[in-house]
Formats: sequence, C-alpha cells, structure tokens
Amino acid sequence: MGWVERLFDRRDMWLRLVLLDLSGLGYLYFSEPAKPSLPQLILALCAFVAILALIRWPLVSFLVQTGLLVLALLLLDDPTINVVGSSWMLAELVAWAARPVFYWCGTVLLLAIHLTLGAGRLVELLLPVGLPLLLGLVVRTSHELGEQQRRREVEEVRRRESEARADRADERSAIARELHDVVAHHVASMVLRAGVARHVVPGLDPRISAVLDDVHGTGTTALADLRRLVAVLRDPSAVRGDAAFTAIEPGSLPAALGAAVDRARLTGLTVEADIDEAVGGLDAVRAMAVLRLTQEALTNVAKHAGPAAVARLRVTVEEETVSWEVTDEGGTPPASVPPGGGHGLTGMRERVAVLGGELTAGPSGPGWRVSAVLPAHAEATA
Repeated sequence: MGWVERLFDRRDMWLRLVLLDLSGLGYLYFSEPAKPSLPQLILALCAFVAILALIRWPLVSFLVQTGLLVLALLLLDDPTINVVGSSWMLAELVAWAARPVFYWCGTVLLLAIHLTLGAGRLVELLLPVGLPLLLGLVVRTSHELGEQQRRREVEEVRRRESEARADRADERSAIARELHDVVAHHVASMVLRAGVARHVVPGLDPRISAVLDDVHGTGTTALADLRRLVAVLRDPSAVRGDAAFTAIEPGSLPAALGAAVDRARLTGLTVEADIDEAVGGLDAVRAMAVLRLTQEALTNVAKHAGPAAVARLRVTVEEETVSWEVTDEGGTPPASVPPGGGHGLTGMRERVAVLGGELTAGPSGPGWRVSAVLPAHAEATA
C-alpha cells in the first residue's frame, strides 16, 4: 500500500472530515478580524454537520455541500467554508464513487455553479474544481492498482497451492505404483509360497504348520491393507475420512491387541500384557493407531532385543487420555538383523502427532521404552 492509499484510506474518512470541520471552525473564529455573520455561521454549521452525518454516502454528501455552496454564493460575501466543503467532497466522490459517471457529473455540476455564480474564468477554477478532481483520481487509481496487486497475489497463492496439490498427486501416484508393482508383488509371492508349503511338505510338525498358517494369514491381511492404501493414494476423494486406514471395527481393539500379542509370542518373544478393557470404547481411528503402535513396538523388540526378550505392554484409559507403553529388558539381538528400517519410530511419532498426542522413546535401564499419550476423543471444532 502506497502513501496515497494510507493517507486516503476509506476507513479513515471520518478522521479526515473531522479535521476538515475543525479547520473550518478555526477559519471562522481566528482568521477573520470580525466575528462571522449569522448567515455565514448557519451555513457553516450546516456544512459541518452534514459532512459528518453523511459520511457513508459521498454522493449525497457532495450534493448537499453543493446546495449549501449555491446559498453561500448568493447570500455571503465570504463563502470560503462552503467552497472548501464542496471541493473536498468532490475529491472524496471521485475517490470512492461506484461508477465514473457519478464523479464526472459531479465535476460538471460544481464547475457550472462556479462559472454561473462565482468566478467567471476557467483558470480561477483550478483550485476549487481541478485540484480536488486530480487528487480524487490519484487516490482512485492508487486504490485500484493496490486491489489489482492484491488479486494477483491471491491468484499466485492459489496457483502455487494448485501446483503443490498436483505435485502431491503425482507423488501419491508414484508411491502407489511402487507399492502395487514391487511391495504387493513380493508379499503376494510370499503368501503363495507359504500356502504351497503347507500342502507339499508331508508330515509337518504342528508347530511349523501353525507358523506357516500365521505367515499366510498375516501376509493376506498385509495384502488387503496394501490394496486399501494404494486405493487411497490413487484417489483420496473416493474414500470417506479415515475409513481406508481402519482395519478393525470400533469396540474390537482389546481382541485385536490380544491377537497382536499372540502373534508376537509365536516368534518366541515373551509378552506381558496389561490391557484396559475401556480401550474398547475408542473410535476406529484411535483404535487403529493403538494397534499399529503395538505391532510396530513389539516387532522392534524382537528385531533389536532378540526373540528371547521380555516385553511389557500396557494400555490404559484415564479420564480423557489413552496411555500406551511398551518396555523391554534388553537382550541379545539376532545375528542377522533385516536390512533397512530406521523409519519405524518416525512413523509412530507422526501417527501420534496427527491425533494430537505425544510419543517419547529412549533407553530404559538395559532395555528400551516407548510410550505415547493420546486424547481419547477427537477434539470438537467450532
């Protein structure tokens, strides 16, 4: 915003007009050696009151001021107050009129009044008509240029947001292709081979058969989750809310956590679970978060502390928060740790942060501790 816009901001019109009235009062009582006559005082007061009362209607105010100017030119020897009032309102009209025809008609009207009743030469009208017209046009042009600049800035922001959305859509599509073409392919192959192994190997030990059944079931569930995730990545608008990420029904979290604990125990891990039955009252999104945190944490214990480690899971609901914690006492890591990783804690922390909670992780004695606190319910929005 330039200095012209700041000086003639429409929101400050009342201040400009109050200062104009005060300067008019100063002229009446301090610049003349004699006191103002009664007609001069009446017309001046009418101008002062009208210019403030009609502040919201520049066209009406201008017409009232020109009417008072006609009376002043006919009745007074010194019509300065009314000349200034009509000229100033012409400037305001030019600056803020809805259509140019209004201020051009106002200019012609004021010019005609001065030529008919006042000064007879055009050169003498530069101050009462030409200057306010020029000032109003400068303010109007500056205001219009400022509005154009603001519109361009808004359009630029929208354009950047549109490009960012397009980039995110391209990135989602690329990730979806990778998940579908690479990850899902390998998982499907693993599930198929586990299913074949159950039938082609005769006389399997029941424990080995149970492990293969678990691998087959876990892989099948993973494939279903991958398909849902690919669908969301390709077309997020086709999925309502968080439904695509919800693999359990509300109320079934205690059973799902029990199944996750049992699956961890199949690897040899000793898990002590303390699960508050009140977690069954969590909504599907928070239930899914608690389940995924548990699965990731128990997997990390088996991966880094070894399958012979002891892990403790505790999930409680207290007042309006959900407290979740997994600890272990350390152990001997496997000789061959699977390659990759390093993003588990980051993903857990992001999942908790999205729901308005906080996750902490770090050493605890010889072992490791990871805990989170989540709001038990979604925060209401106004």
